[in-house]
Amino acid sequence: MTAVPADRDRFRLRGTQVTRLETFVDAAFAFSLTLLAIVVDDLPHSIAELRAALRQVPAFVFCFVLLATFWSAHNRWSRRFGLDDARSNVLSLALVLVVMLYVYPLRMVVSGAMGFFSGGWAPFGYTIDAARAVLDLQTMFIVYSIGFGLLAWLVWQLNAHALRLADGLGLDARERAATVTEIGIHVILCASAACSILASVAALLLVPHGARPGWIATLPAWLYALLGPAIGAYVAWRGRRGPSA
Repeated sequence: MTAVPADRDRFRLRGTQVTRLETFVDAAFAFSLTLLAIVVDDLPHSIAELRAALRQVPAFVFCFVLLATFWSAHNRWSRRFGLDDARSNVLSLALVLVVMLYVYPLRMVVSGAMGFFSGGWAPFGYTIDAARAVLDLQTMFIVYSIGFGLLAWLVWQLNAHALRLADGLGLDARERAATVTEIGIHVILCASAACSILASVAALLLVPHGARPGWIATLPAWLYALLGPAIGAYVAWRGRRGPSA
């Protein structure tokens, strides 16, 4: 009997053939990354321009890793379940649409974070009207969080759809538990985006118009720093429950 291929988590791979939709999703992610290229307008023509371009590398790397994380989640779903039905196609195409729009707020937020942490060495990548700084910042954070939340929600829905078809797919207890864990991770991502949006709304309500942004105005961005500990604790908790959970 031929052994069924499995991933490193011993999840049997049912999607061993690459579909046209998967190819399209991969191409869309690749194209989105080109929009985050180090030099947007032209190649550098002098050493000074090269140095200026290289200052954008940290932001590009962070954006690359974040997009690769969502691509990896979709690729993992495709390999594990091999679904090619109408709902899976609609959700995957929606993922493509969102990721191609998400690159714009993604680049702005990440560039701003890199500029802040580097003391201005890395370019901020955007300008803010001082008279409406809080409004501009919260608009950027809200658009970013909507995109981030939608990407996480779509991956969540893809895995939830697969879990509903568990019997037909022949998922065993370990595979069902792994799918539940995957869903839980993306629920946490969605929750973080929702919390960030609420923090932005609070900042718009609490900070007077025209006032200088303080810690309240930047709180929506700092909330994402809690994702690492939250996901780590959740995965550890799920691991303690065992494959039957």
